Amino acid sequence: MAVDVLLGLQWGDEGKGKIVDVLAPRYQVVARFQGGPNAGHTLEFDGFKHVLHQIPSGIFRQEVQNIIGNGVVLDPIIFKKEIEGLAHFNLDLQKNLEISKKASIILPTHRLLDAAYELAKGEEKIGSTLKGIGPTYTDKISRQGLRVGDMISPNFSEKYKTLVDRHKAILDVYKYEYDLTEAEAAFFEAVEFMKQFALVDSEYSVNNAINLGKTILAEGAQGSLLDVDFGSYPFVTSSNTISAGACTGLGVAPKNIGEVFGIFKAYATRVGSGPFPTELEDEVGEAMRQEGREFGSTTGRPRRCGWIDLPALKYAMMINGVTQLIMMKADVLNIFEEIQICTAYEMPDGTVTDQIPFEITDIKVKPIYASLPGWHCSLEGMRDFNELPAELTNYIAFLEKHLNLPINFISTGPDREACVLRGSLA
Repeated sequence: MAVDVLLGLQWGDEGKGKIVDVLAPRYQVVARFQGGPNAGHTLEFDGFKHVLHQIPSGIFRQEVQNIIGNGVVLDPIIFKKEIEGLAHFNLDLQKNLEISKKASIILPTHRLLDAAYELAKGEEKIGSTLKGIGPTYTDKISRQGLRVGDMISPNFSEKYKTLVDRHKAILDVYKYEYDLTEAEAAFFEAVEFMKQFALVDSEYSVNNAINLGKTILAEGAQGSLLDVDFGSYPFVTSSNTISAGACTGLGVAPKNIGEVFGIFKAYATRVGSGPFPTELEDEVGEAMRQEGREFGSTTGRPRRCGWIDLPALKYAMMINGVTQLIMMKADVLNIFEEIQICTAYEMPDGTVTDQIPFEITDIKVKPIYASLPGWHCSLEGMRDFNELPAELTNYIAFLEKHLNLPINFISTGPDREACVLRGSLA
């Protein structure tokens, strides 16, 4: 059985958590393949809202096996808080949650380094969530990081001290002041807490599931336009957020990748710094922010908002090999009389392109828009495509024509039941 991949096609915050939760009943295994607590996957059901940061979004389905893969960077303190936040759901987490021994651990000093680096950048700051993600991946790549499997090593304390001493030397260079006392106590308490869970060689778990013919969904974090290689570097995250990341983040051979579900909002948002051609820095953008409740689920920061960007969307579809499209938050556009769609960019020299130029972080491109009438009505309670207003179906048809792929899932509200399914997803 192939591994299906679900990921975001924009700058993150596309609504992946809801989709994993909706699709989870179709799968026996849900596995996170990259990212860490900088992700915030929001799920709403039965009038309840919950945000997951590191735990796969299939966790609320008791029959689903959830795996935190080797490509994830894991903060034990945040993990402990997440587990405690799930207590009232009466989930058997020791049974249906596995953690890769090869997943990297975020130490308290990684968070300090993140803050020190961001502070030193001044106006050139990236917009980090300050969760220690970048420094942890840095240690992983430089072959000096700690992994989950190290926590059960008899000399874990020695390994910890060696790495922390290196971090302290760097913090001294930056003249960054800190007190580790409380954070270290919480860290080691959380490490002991984590030991009660199944710490496994997750690549065997995933491939055994493949060989047994089980249905598997790989869950990505952040968005494709934040990929460390293909995003708007350096305003990116520190991992490969694209479908290829599922191979390295779970130990899955490329031949075993099946469907690639690409999720996008009916408009666009971005958190932090970096290019955003269709950004609306006016009352329209503010109305979009308020209507969409566009405030970071991890940081609480207001998100930058703008119209949908088709060149960026087509680029993300290309590098991911997307096979199915999922459109989120169509209901947020209910309030607009007119909808703008960016179909190309005008470069500073006057030329027009529908490709993302390498120098996008250094130049300002002008979006070229097409305009369609809005539907200006509520979508509440609509569950069938034929119930949708004609203006919305025209908007969908316009996107499908330019993206050359059908949109088989349209989200019409935050609840797991608020969606319209078409095609193979119906």
